[in-house]
Amino acid sequence: MQKTSSRLLALLSLLQTRRGWSGEDLAERLDITPRTVRRDIDRLRELGYPITAFKGPAGGYRLDAGGHLPPLLFDDGQAVALQTAATGTTIAEDAARALTMIHQVMPSRLRHRIDMLRITAVHPPENGDAPQLDTQVFTDLSTAIHAREELRFDYPQDRNAANGQQRRRVQPHHLVTWRGRWYLLAWDLDRDDWRTFRVDRIHPRTPTGPRFTPRELPGGDVPAFITSRFRGSGGTTTDWPCQGEVVLDLPAAAVVPFTQDGIVEELGPDRCRLALGSWSWTGLAATIGRFDADVEVIGPPELNDAFAHLATRYANAARTTTPS
Repeated sequence: MQKTSSRLLALLSLLQTRRGWSGEDLAERLDITPRTVRRDIDRLRELGYPITAFKGPAGGYRLDAGGHLPPLLFDDGQAVALQTAATGTTIAEDAARALTMIHQVMPSRLRHRIDMLRITAVHPPENGDAPQLDTQVFTDLSTAIHAREELRFDYPQDRNAANGQQRRRVQPHHLVTWRGRWYLLAWDLDRDDWRTFRVDRIHPRTPTGPRFTPRELPGGDVPAFITSRFRGSGGTTTDWPCQGEVVLDLPAAAVVPFTQDGIVEELGPDRCRLALGSWSWTGLAATIGRFDADVEVIGPPELNDAFAHLATRYANAARTTTPS
């Protein structure tokens, strides 16, 4: 039997992987008795973890949200920073897994703040000189996007910040990443056009402006719009002869590090949209199939046919037996 400390960590890890566990399932997974499970649950509660027992044929336990983050000791700023690190950075996959684990025990106040921070990862970073960003700026921009409030901020007149600041008034639409840099996509009220702004150069002003009704983005597609604006700064998915789009049941941050030429848009905590290209439809389907997640094909039909072709090939391979 594992030592108590190791067993408690294993128990906590299991509780964080799904909504509820029966006592018998936990005992079987940990190779302990149901009585030991009950004692370990009590120990975790003493450490501050909000574990609730629920009734049923065998009874069970679930890890609920609490009033703090026991015993991780994350403050609000660190939690926001983890959310930004979970998209489009070299530590994205680890950050995403960590954020998923702590999300369910966040207090509702902080969980709501994190959920407002929805970011589209358009391309993975390719350099290590990305500027340091203020998490408070992310929070301010995300809050304005979520509340649909106009923003006022100071912004350099050109790439040389020493040349003075301009006051900008915008209707914020989305936060995106492109090659390791963060941008705000917004409708510029003074220029009557869509603009992108480097987040590290934005100096928000308070208070925010009035609420607005969001405009329709040209094409209605954030990754495609951003790609068209930055085309010429490097290869994109549009360089490939076969291009398709799918929805994956994975966090965007778990997909970004493995799609060098792809565009990833976050659709929710556990879903993302992937636009990707390849030299062949079969190769594209195989590349997408490496992700351990359910796949919903958006298009085109050639990609559906490629998945069907691979499904038949894999089914035949599964039935093949190798002589001993």
